[in-house]
Amino acid sequence: MVARSSQLTLSECGTEARLPRIDDIAVKCGTSYIDLAIQICPVMYSGYNESLLIPNNIYSSACKATLDTSVSPPVARFSFPLNSTSACGSIFRTFSAAGTGVFADFSNIQTVNISGVVRSFDPTTGTITYNTELKYFYSCAYPLEYLINNTQIDVSTSAIAIKDRNGSFISTLTMKLYNDINYTQPMIIPTTGIQLRTRIYVEVKATNLTSQYNVLLDRCYATIAPMPSNSSFFNLFVPCTTDQLTTMILNGDSQSARFSFPAFRFIEQQNQTISTYYLHCITRLCDVNSCGQFKTCSRRKRNAPDSEDGATPAYTITSPEISTRAEGAPTTEQPLAQQKVNSSNGLGVAVGILAFACITAFVIAAVFYTRLRK
Repeated sequence: MVARSSQLTLSECGTEARLPRIDDIAVKCGTSYIDLAIQICPVMYSGYNESLLIPNNIYSSACKATLDTSVSPPVARFSFPLNSTSACGSIFRTFSAAGTGVFADFSNIQTVNISGVVRSFDPTTGTITYNTELKYFYSCAYPLEYLINNTQIDVSTSAIAIKDRNGSFISTLTMKLYNDINYTQPMIIPTTGIQLRTRIYVEVKATNLTSQYNVLLDRCYATIAPMPSNSSFFNLFVPCTTDQLTTMILNGDSQSARFSFPAFRFIEQQNQTISTYYLHCITRLCDVNSCGQFKTCSRRKRNAPDSEDGATPAYTITSPEISTRAEGAPTTEQPLAQQKVNSSNGLGVAVGILAFACITAFVIAAVFYTRLRK
Protein backbone atom coordinates (compact mmCIF):
# COMPACT_ATOMS: atom_id res chain seq x y z
CA MET A 1 0.00 0.00 0.00
CA VAL A 2 1.29 3.42 -0.95
CA ALA A 3 -0.36 6.41 0.67
CA ARG A 4 -1.13 9.40 -1.50
CA SER A 5 -0.84 12.90 -0.14
CA SER A 6 -3.62 15.39 -0.70
CA GLN A 7 -1.27 17.49 -2.83
CA LEU A 8 1.50 15.13 -3.93
CA THR A 9 1.93 11.73 -5.56
CA LEU A 10 4.86 9.40 -5.08
CA SER A 11 5.71 9.62 -8.79
CA GLU A 12 6.24 13.36 -8.36
CA CYS A 13 8.96 12.72 -5.77
CA GLY A 14 11.46 11.45 -8.36
CA THR A 15 14.76 10.42 -6.77
CA GLU A 16 13.46 11.44 -3.33
CA ALA A 17 11.18 8.39 -3.33
CA ARG A 18 13.44 6.28 -1.10
CA LEU A 19 13.75 4.68 2.30
CA PRO A 20 13.85 7.12 5.25
CA ARG A 21 17.20 8.34 6.61
CA ILE A 22 18.25 9.74 9.96
CA ASP A 23 18.69 13.24 8.51
CA ASP A 24 15.12 13.48 7.13
CA ILE A 25 14.01 15.67 10.06
CA ALA A 26 15.06 19.27 10.67
CA VAL A 27 14.44 21.04 13.98
CA LYS A 28 14.19 24.77 14.59
CA CYS A 29 14.21 25.85 18.25
CA GLY A 30 12.49 29.23 18.11
CA THR A 31 11.57 31.83 20.69
CA SER A 32 7.86 30.92 20.74
CA TYR A 33 7.60 27.65 18.82
CA ILE A 34 9.52 24.49 18.00
CA ASP A 35 9.22 23.86 14.27
CA LEU A 36 9.82 20.49 12.61
CA ALA A 37 10.26 19.77 8.91
CA ILE A 38 10.09 16.10 7.87
CA GLN A 39 10.81 15.13 4.29
CA ILE A 40 7.53 13.70 3.02
CA CYS A 41 8.69 11.62 0.03
CA PRO A 42 10.42 8.94 2.16
CA VAL A 43 7.28 8.91 4.34
CA MET A 44 5.10 8.25 1.29
CA TYR A 45 7.58 5.64 0.02
CA SER A 46 7.08 3.83 3.36
CA GLY A 47 3.31 3.74 2.91
CA TYR A 48 2.19 6.85 4.81
CA ASN A 49 1.36 10.51 4.19
CA GLU A 50 1.46 13.70 6.25
CA SER A 51 -1.90 12.98 7.91
CA LEU A 52 -0.52 9.70 9.29
CA LEU A 53 2.38 11.35 11.14
CA ILE A 54 1.29 11.77 14.76
CA PRO A 55 3.31 13.74 17.35
CA ASN A 56 3.50 12.20 20.83
CA ASN A 57 0.29 10.20 20.30
CA ILE A 58 -1.71 13.44 20.15
CA TYR A 59 -4.38 13.23 17.45
CA SER A 60 -5.67 16.79 17.84
CA SER A 61 -6.21 18.73 14.61
CA ALA A 62 -4.05 21.53 16.08
CA CYS A 63 -1.09 19.16 16.12
CA LYS A 64 -1.39 17.80 12.59
CA ALA A 65 1.24 18.39 9.94
CA THR A 66 0.83 20.68 6.96
CA LEU A 67 2.35 19.80 3.62
CA ASP A 68 4.79 22.28 2.08
CA THR A 69 5.51 21.62 -1.60
CA SER A 70 7.09 25.04 -2.17
CA VAL A 71 10.46 23.68 -1.06
CA SER A 72 12.56 20.94 -2.58
CA PRO A 73 12.32 18.27 -1.39
CA PRO A 74 8.78 18.82 -0.05
CA VAL A 75 8.27 18.51 3.71
CA ALA A 76 5.58 17.97 6.34
CA ARG A 77 5.72 20.82 8.87
CA PHE A 78 4.83 20.75 12.56
CA SER A 79 4.81 23.73 14.93
CA PHE A 80 4.55 23.30 18.71
CA PRO A 81 4.11 26.31 21.04
CA LEU A 82 6.55 26.63 23.93
CA ASN A 83 3.91 26.04 26.55
CA SER A 84 3.73 22.81 28.50
CA THR A 85 -0.08 22.82 28.34
CA SER A 86 -0.34 23.08 24.55
CA ALA A 87 2.91 21.73 23.12
CA CYS A 88 1.27 18.68 21.46
CA GLY A 89 2.56 16.28 24.11
CA SER A 90 6.16 17.49 24.15
CA ILE A 91 7.95 16.66 27.38
CA PHE A 92 9.41 19.54 29.42
CA ARG A 93 12.32 18.62 31.69
CA THR A 94 14.38 21.08 33.72
CA PHE A 95 17.84 20.02 34.81
CA SER A 96 20.54 21.79 36.80
CA ALA A 97 24.31 21.78 36.59
CA ALA A 98 27.18 23.67 38.17
CA GLY A 99 27.97 26.86 36.31
CA THR A 100 31.16 27.32 34.31
CA GLY A 101 32.98 30.36 32.93
CA VAL A 102 31.16 33.57 33.81
CA PHE A 103 28.69 31.48 35.86
CA ALA A 104 31.40 29.55 37.70
CA ASP A 105 30.28 30.77 41.12
CA PHE A 106 26.70 29.68 40.54
CA SER A 107 25.96 26.15 41.72
CA ASN A 108 22.54 25.95 40.10
CA ILE A 109 22.42 26.82 36.40
CA GLN A 110 19.23 25.49 34.82
CA THR A 111 18.33 24.39 31.31
CA VAL A 112 14.92 23.34 30.01
CA ASN A 113 14.88 20.43 27.57
CA ILE A 114 11.78 20.00 25.39
CA SER A 115 11.56 16.73 23.50
CA GLY A 116 9.20 14.34 21.79
CA VAL A 117 8.70 11.94 18.92
CA VAL A 118 6.62 11.92 15.74
CA ARG A 119 5.43 8.41 14.89
CA SER A 120 3.69 6.94 11.88
CA PHE A 121 0.16 5.60 12.28
CA ASP A 122 -0.33 2.40 10.26
CA PRO A 123 -3.81 2.31 8.71
CA THR A 124 -3.42 -1.33 7.63
CA THR A 125 -6.16 -3.66 8.85
CA GLY A 126 -5.70 -7.37 9.25
CA THR A 127 -3.08 -9.66 10.75
CA ILE A 128 0.11 -8.37 9.14
CA THR A 129 1.59 -5.18 7.64
CA TYR A 130 4.49 -4.47 5.32
CA ASN A 131 4.90 -0.90 6.45
CA THR A 132 7.91 0.09 8.52
CA GLU A 133 7.12 2.08 11.65
CA LEU A 134 8.64 5.56 11.38
CA LYS A 135 9.92 7.50 14.39
CA TYR A 136 11.28 11.05 14.27
CA PHE A 137 12.77 12.24 17.55
CA TYR A 138 13.31 15.93 18.33
CA SER A 139 14.85 17.82 21.23
CA CYS A 140 15.50 21.49 22.05
CA ALA A 141 17.57 22.78 24.98
CA TYR A 142 16.88 26.28 26.31
CA PRO A 143 19.30 27.82 28.82
CA LEU A 144 17.68 29.85 31.60
CA GLU A 145 20.73 31.96 32.45
CA TYR A 146 21.97 34.87 30.36
CA LEU A 147 24.74 37.44 30.62
CA ILE A 148 23.86 41.01 29.71
CA ASN A 149 27.00 43.07 29.25
CA ASN A 150 28.66 45.36 26.83
CA THR A 151 28.78 43.47 23.54
CA GLN A 152 26.22 43.80 20.79
CA ILE A 153 23.22 41.56 21.18
CA ASP A 154 23.18 38.71 18.70
CA VAL A 155 20.21 36.47 19.34
CA SER A 156 18.84 34.63 16.38
CA THR A 157 16.61 31.62 16.23
CA SER A 158 18.58 28.43 15.76
CA ALA A 159 19.44 27.43 12.23
CA ILE A 160 17.61 24.44 10.89
CA ALA A 161 19.62 21.41 11.95
CA ILE A 162 19.35 17.76 12.65
CA LYS A 163 17.93 16.27 15.85
CA ASP A 164 19.05 18.01 19.06
CA ARG A 165 19.30 21.79 18.97
CA ASN A 166 19.83 24.63 21.41
CA GLY A 167 17.49 27.58 21.31
CA SER A 168 16.52 30.79 23.05
CA PHE A 169 13.21 31.58 24.71
CA ILE A 170 13.75 35.24 23.83
CA SER A 171 14.47 37.14 20.64
CA THR A 172 15.89 40.21 22.39
CA LEU A 173 17.20 41.25 25.78
CA THR A 174 17.55 44.99 26.25
CA MET A 175 18.89 47.21 29.01
CA LYS A 176 17.67 50.81 29.08
CA LEU A 177 18.20 53.73 31.44
CA TYR A 178 15.48 56.17 32.52
CA ASN A 179 15.16 59.41 34.49
CA ASP A 180 11.92 58.62 36.32
CA ILE A 181 10.40 55.87 38.44
CA ASN A 182 7.59 55.44 35.89
CA TYR A 183 10.16 54.50 33.21
CA THR A 184 8.73 56.93 30.67
CA GLN A 185 11.65 59.35 30.20
CA PRO A 186 14.80 57.80 28.69
CA MET A 187 17.99 59.06 30.32
CA ILE A 188 20.18 61.17 28.04
CA ILE A 189 23.70 61.50 29.43
CA PRO A 190 25.40 64.77 28.36
CA THR A 191 29.02 64.87 27.26
CA THR A 192 29.89 66.57 30.54
CA GLY A 193 28.41 63.66 32.52
CA ILE A 194 25.53 63.55 34.98
CA GLN A 195 25.66 64.91 38.51
CA LEU A 196 26.71 62.52 41.27
CA ARG A 197 23.76 61.04 43.20
CA THR A 198 21.42 61.49 40.22
CA ARG A 199 18.96 58.59 40.41
CA ILE A 200 19.36 56.15 37.50
CA TYR A 201 16.43 53.83 36.74
CA VAL A 202 17.38 50.61 34.91
CA GLU A 203 15.08 48.23 33.02
CA VAL A 204 16.09 44.83 31.63
CA LYS A 205 13.37 43.56 29.30
CA ALA A 206 12.78 40.42 27.24
CA THR A 207 10.97 40.71 23.91
CA ASN A 208 8.95 37.87 22.38
CA LEU A 209 9.33 35.77 25.51
CA THR A 210 6.92 32.86 25.95
CA SER A 211 4.42 33.59 28.72
CA GLN A 212 5.63 30.65 30.78
CA TYR A 213 8.77 32.52 31.90
CA ASN A 214 9.67 35.75 33.71
CA VAL A 215 12.91 37.76 33.84
CA LEU A 216 14.93 37.59 37.07
CA LEU A 217 18.20 39.43 37.65
CA ASP A 218 20.82 37.36 39.48
CA ARG A 219 23.53 39.97 39.67
CA CYS A 220 24.19 43.47 38.34
CA TYR A 221 27.50 45.25 38.65
CA ALA A 222 29.47 48.15 37.18
CA THR A 223 32.97 48.08 35.68
CA ILE A 224 35.31 50.79 34.47
CA ALA A 225 36.22 48.90 31.30
CA PRO A 226 33.56 47.90 28.75
CA MET A 227 34.41 44.22 29.17
CA PRO A 228 33.41 42.75 32.55
CA SER A 229 36.68 40.91 33.14
CA ASN A 230 40.01 42.38 34.27
CA SER A 231 38.44 45.61 35.46
CA SER A 232 37.59 47.34 38.70
CA PHE A 233 33.98 46.50 39.56
CA PHE A 234 31.24 47.39 42.01
CA ASN A 235 28.30 45.10 42.83
CA LEU A 236 24.92 46.81 42.78
CA PHE A 237 23.44 43.55 43.97
CA VAL A 238 24.29 39.84 44.11
CA PRO A 239 22.32 36.96 45.64
CA CYS A 240 21.66 37.76 49.32
CA THR A 241 23.40 41.14 49.17
CA THR A 242 22.20 44.49 47.84
CA ASP A 243 24.06 47.77 48.08
CA GLN A 244 22.25 49.95 50.60
CA LEU A 245 21.56 52.62 47.98
CA THR A 246 20.29 50.20 45.30
CA THR A 247 16.51 49.79 45.16
CA MET A 248 14.94 46.71 43.58
CA ILE A 249 11.60 47.66 42.03
CA LEU A 250 10.60 44.59 39.99
CA ASN A 251 12.41 41.28 39.75
CA GLY A 252 11.12 37.84 38.75
CA ASP A 253 7.51 39.03 38.56
CA SER A 254 7.12 39.83 34.86
CA GLN A 255 8.98 39.84 31.57
CA SER A 256 10.97 42.88 32.64
CA ALA A 257 13.06 43.64 35.73
CA ARG A 258 13.66 47.08 37.20
CA PHE A 259 15.95 48.65 39.77
CA SER A 260 17.49 52.03 40.50
CA PHE A 261 20.68 53.41 42.04
CA PRO A 262 22.29 56.83 42.53
CA ALA A 263 25.07 57.87 40.15
CA PHE A 264 28.52 57.32 41.66
CA ARG A 265 32.12 57.44 40.52
CA PHE A 266 35.05 55.07 40.94
CA ILE A 267 37.74 56.37 43.29
CA GLU A 268 40.24 55.12 40.73
CA GLN A 269 39.03 57.95 38.49
CA GLN A 270 39.02 60.66 41.18
CA ASN A 271 41.53 62.83 39.32
CA GLN A 272 39.42 62.84 36.17
CA THR A 273 36.78 65.45 35.45
CA ILE A 274 34.44 62.78 34.09
CA SER A 275 34.12 59.24 35.46
CA THR A 276 32.86 56.59 33.04
CA TYR A 277 31.62 53.06 33.71
CA TYR A 278 29.36 50.34 32.31
CA LEU A 279 26.56 48.19 33.73
CA HIS A 280 26.39 44.41 33.37
CA CYS A 281 23.64 42.03 34.51
CA ILE A 282 23.46 38.24 34.74
CA THR A 283 19.85 37.46 33.93
CA ARG A 284 17.81 34.30 34.50
CA LEU A 285 14.55 33.19 32.97
CA CYS A 286 12.43 31.46 35.59
CA ASP A 287 9.17 29.55 35.34
CA VAL A 288 6.33 31.76 36.56
CA ASN A 289 5.44 29.13 39.17
CA SER A 290 8.94 28.79 40.60
CA CYS A 291 10.53 32.24 40.35
CA GLY A 292 10.25 32.68 44.11
CA GLN A 293 12.73 29.93 44.90
CA PHE A 294 15.45 31.72 42.94
CA LYS A 295 15.14 34.84 45.07
CA THR A 296 16.57 32.92 48.03
CA CYS A 297 20.18 32.78 49.16
CA SER A 298 20.88 29.20 48.14
CA ARG A 299 23.42 30.09 45.48
CA ARG A 300 26.95 31.28 46.17
CA LYS A 301 27.77 34.93 45.76
CA ARG A 302 29.93 36.11 42.93
CA ASN A 303 32.85 38.25 43.93
CA ALA A 304 34.42 39.13 40.61
CA PRO A 305 33.59 38.82 36.92
CA ASP A 306 35.14 35.90 35.07
CA SER A 307 35.86 35.07 31.48
CA GLU A 308 33.03 33.81 29.30
CA ASP A 309 35.10 30.85 28.09
CA GLY A 310 33.11 27.65 28.52
CA ALA A 311 30.04 29.48 29.80
CA THR A 312 26.49 28.43 29.16
CA PRO A 313 25.51 30.08 25.84
CA ALA A 314 24.98 33.75 26.66
CA TYR A 315 23.39 36.64 24.83
CA THR A 316 24.99 39.97 25.53
CA ILE A 317 24.07 43.64 25.49
CA THR A 318 25.22 46.76 27.29
CA SER A 319 23.88 49.76 29.07
CA PRO A 320 24.85 53.08 27.54
CA GLU A 321 28.13 54.48 28.82
CA ILE A 322 27.47 56.23 32.14
CA SER A 323 29.51 59.35 32.81
CA THR A 324 29.51 61.39 36.02
CA ARG A 325 31.21 64.73 36.53
CA ALA A 326 33.29 65.78 39.49
CA GLU A 327 31.74 67.98 42.16
CA GLY A 328 31.99 71.64 41.19
CA ALA A 329 32.74 70.88 37.55
CA PRO A 330 30.95 73.05 34.96
CA THR A 331 27.46 71.77 34.16
CA THR A 332 27.52 72.93 30.53
CA GLU A 333 30.15 73.07 27.84
CA GLN A 334 31.28 76.61 26.88
CA PRO A 335 30.99 77.41 23.16
CA LEU A 336 34.27 78.08 21.34
CA ALA A 337 33.21 81.64 20.32
CA GLN A 338 32.49 82.49 23.95
CA GLN A 339 35.89 81.13 24.93
CA LYS A 340 37.51 83.49 22.41
CA VAL A 341 35.58 86.48 23.76
CA ASN A 342 36.57 85.62 27.28
CA SER A 343 40.20 85.29 26.21
CA SER A 344 40.11 88.72 24.56
CA ASN A 345 38.53 90.28 27.62
CA GLY A 346 41.16 88.70 29.84
CA LEU A 347 43.97 90.06 27.65
CA GLY A 348 42.49 93.59 27.80
CA VAL A 349 42.31 93.50 31.58
CA ALA A 350 45.92 92.30 31.80
CA VAL A 351 47.17 95.13 29.52
CA GLY A 352 45.27 97.73 31.59
CA ILE A 353 46.77 96.50 34.85
CA LEU A 354 50.28 96.57 33.35
CA ALA A 355 49.81 100.17 32.08
CA PHE A 356 48.55 101.32 35.48
CA ALA A 357 51.57 99.73 37.17
CA CYS A 358 53.96 101.49 34.78
CA ILE A 359 52.36 104.92 35.38
CA THR A 360 52.47 104.40 39.16
CA ALA A 361 56.16 103.48 39.00
CA PHE A 362 56.90 106.55 36.88
CA VAL A 363 55.16 108.89 39.38
CA ILE A 364 57.04 107.38 42.34
CA ALA A 365 60.37 107.73 40.54
CA ALA A 366 59.64 111.40 39.72
CA VAL A 367 58.85 112.17 43.38
CA PHE A 368 62.13 110.59 44.58
CA TYR A 369 64.12 112.47 41.89
CA THR A 370 62.62 115.83 42.96
CA ARG A 371 63.44 115.19 46.64
CA LEU A 372 67.04 114.21 45.83
CA ARG A 373 67.64 117.49 43.93
CA LYS A 374 66.49 119.47 46.92
